[in-house]
Amino acid sequence: MVTIDEKLEPVLNQVLQRNAGDLEFHQAVREVLESLGRVIAKHPKYLDSSLIERICEPERQIIFRIPWVDDQGTVQINRGFRVQFNSALGPYKGGIRFHPSVNIGIIKFLGFEQIFKNALTGMPIGGGKGGSDFNPRGRSNGEIMRFCQSFMTEMFRHIGEYTDVPAGDIGVGGREIGYMFGQYKRLTNRYEAGVLTGKALFYGGSRARTEATGYGATYFVERMLATKSDAFEGKRVVVSGSGNVAIYTMEKILEFGGKIVACSDSNGYIVDEDGIDLALIKEIKEIRRDRISTYKQLKGNGARYIEQGSIWDVPCDVAMPSATQNELTGKDARTLVKNGVIAVGEGANMPSTPDAVRIFQESQVLFAPSKAANAGGVATSALEMQQNASRDSWTFEQTESRLATIMHNIHDRCAETAEEYGSPGDYVLGANIAGFVRVAEAMDALGVI
Repeated sequence: MVTIDEKLEPVLNQVLQRNAGDLEFHQAVREVLESLGRVIAKHPKYLDSSLIERICEPERQIIFRIPWVDDQGTVQINRGFRVQFNSALGPYKGGIRFHPSVNIGIIKFLGFEQIFKNALTGMPIGGGKGGSDFNPRGRSNGEIMRFCQSFMTEMFRHIGEYTDVPAGDIGVGGREIGYMFGQYKRLTNRYEAGVLTGKALFYGGSRARTEATGYGATYFVERMLATKSDAFEGKRVVVSGSGNVAIYTMEKILEFGGKIVACSDSNGYIVDEDGIDLALIKEIKEIRRDRISTYKQLKGNGARYIEQGSIWDVPCDVAMPSATQNELTGKDARTLVKNGVIAVGEGANMPSTPDAVRIFQESQVLFAPSKAANAGGVATSALEMQQNASRDSWTFEQTESRLATIMHNIHDRCAETAEEYGSPGDYVLGANIAGFVRVAEAMDALGVI
């Protein structure tokens, strides 16, 4: 059982007291603080000026009402959030999520994780996150447009290319980014392309942005496997989810020679021992916008659909949780270990519970934490910001090459930091410490602000 250094216990207690009920946020803070005992033993200066207390407290939290009119003419009300957590390294950077589960605690957890994830990229971006409890599923394009316009009518006053640069997340893709950017342009009378990332190519977007998080997680795990003289080639892989992250994780794994045997959505999962037909998955999810159960109907013999249940019951060599937070439990982890899993790469944000992480580490399973493994999305968003600032456009190959280099550097930075602090192979410790040190040094240099 990992414990927190006694000097850091008051910090955690303060977080728990000030943020009662925000369980995901508590979990994220606890995980980072558990890694910092060795840091403050080596560098006591980080205890000065309440630096760690400040890093756990958002610089700004914004909550607002979003009124909009549905297709029946009825006024609907949703709640919007933006947590601007830390800007020591650069403007706040983090996605916008539209999902019924969104609340201030979820946004704080995501924003806190984003601080360290962004720091690990080595790029000049701070951490933030936003979203709404709006559910886009089943809504018409007109309803989604009106909602996005109302959302941006409040948000525009809080963002800017030198202040806060949102991107997409769950429920927010190119369509939603387009509607929000259009409203931002209308309200400000400025074509400030760098204010949002995840845009379509024809008005300032970056090639490979759609693929970036999934590709990045795969690059990280491939590099991690290489430390054991291994690779994806010939491996059975299970990928949870079937959104952008999952789809492009599968695409890159197939390119590396792996075999995907299962993927999922919120209703259930499919198993195809012949190997998942990725082209069919893309047709179902990106064109038809249908449920994953349709795969069995279209594929026919050889595919199975399991409603509910756990996708982690499917035996595999590599597991890539790519759906949502805390989807992989301690029970799931024990099942995966029993079935011979050798590596786990987190494509979603904090998809493994603390029990699951502990079981993987105790079982010597290679484990890539989300703040390192899924940093490819925000890294490519930062590359989009660079292109917008220089009025430039890169090829897909240029962008993917930069992405691969960034992910390899993140892996190596985490591995080297873990070794420096006495825990070789502990990517959780390495990611937490490497990200923290970079942010802490910047905060210390800027003074108490």
